[in-house]
Amino acid sequence: MAEPPTHRVLKDRRTKNLTKRLRPGDIALINHVDLDTMAARALIDCKVSAVVNAVPSISGRYPNRGPSMLCEAGIPLLDSVGVNAFESIADGKQGVLTGDCLRFSDGSSLSGELLTADRVEELLADARSHLSDELDQFVRNTLNYLSKEKELLFDPVEAPKISTICADKHVLIVVRGEGYKQDLAILGDYLRDVRPILMAVDGGADALLESKLKPHIIVGDMDSVSDTALRCGAELVVHGYSKGDARGAPGLDRVHALGLKATVFHSPGTSEDVAMLLANELGAKLIVAVGTHFSLEDFLDKGRNGMSSTFLTRLRIGSKLMDAKGIARLWSFQRPYFSEILIVLLAAATPIAAVLWLSPMGHNILEILGMWLRIPSH
Repeated sequence: MAEPPTHRVLKDRRTKNLTKRLRPGDIALINHVDLDTMAARALIDCKVSAVVNAVPSISGRYPNRGPSMLCEAGIPLLDSVGVNAFESIADGKQGVLTGDCLRFSDGSSLSGELLTADRVEELLADARSHLSDELDQFVRNTLNYLSKEKELLFDPVEAPKISTICADKHVLIVVRGEGYKQDLAILGDYLRDVRPILMAVDGGADALLESKLKPHIIVGDMDSVSDTALRCGAELVVHGYSKGDARGAPGLDRVHALGLKATVFHSPGTSEDVAMLLANELGAKLIVAVGTHFSLEDFLDKGRNGMSSTFLTRLRIGSKLMDAKGIARLWSFQRPYFSEILIVLLAAATPIAAVLWLSPMGHNILEILGMWLRIPSH
């Protein structure tokens, strides 16, 4: 019986860094508790042959959907092999997954639990029973941070001066969140008709480039956007911590290392919150969000304990903010398709053609038109 083929095993503590190096067929060795939908989607897109996790992919804290997505994609998931074992394995070794064990050519191995679809559902059912406790804690943290960050709602925002003009224009903010590809795909008519300012949040810049769209502005801490995207010619705005915070603006170092220039926007909250505040303060007429986070699961996936800044940002912007799916539906209603227009024109022309064909005067008009069309032009 032939030995099963070995695969290159690549590892990284940060899954989003690992996906930049993975090639089809590789085995991904990760250290990612509560595997989220974005990480799972990235691993699926990399076409890995298997995923091995050092820690529990479903801890029971909340029902995260990442493991289910891997099962649905037919990608084996070996769970909880141990952090010490993760550290002991050299990056790039050849290995093969057999049952609940990842074996290497040098005789070493990693053992864990191979998660089946039934086992994943069992773990998720248990996690759902704990969701109420997690929600209580989440709400308490949100209210606690609201009292500290309320200046986001009332105080003036010192938005940086940038050269891209957003005043009285539509601004499309793209975050590389779950469903961003579908959101961009349904906005084709809107993008062609309105030509909004394209503002990307970190990896959202790569999402736009993948869709053959060039961002005008890239906002974020610059930790999950490619060098190619940063060099695409977009105006760069680095998300800095609140003024007075010693951490400053970490993303600025990477921008300078690439020989690029950037403006710093100091503000609490997430980078997507900062992007929305920036668009609002620059006078955007409408802000359309693609792939942004707002549900409880989204925030728990991101490892956030509360959503105060996002809640306050949405309150400040108000009705100016729309979700991509909503704008796509509205645009399809108000913009008739060419085929629909053609049917209306044909329906209107049918009785006119019938009258011309049946009446003597109509025959004369058609004969004159035929003679005119046959006369050569000089």
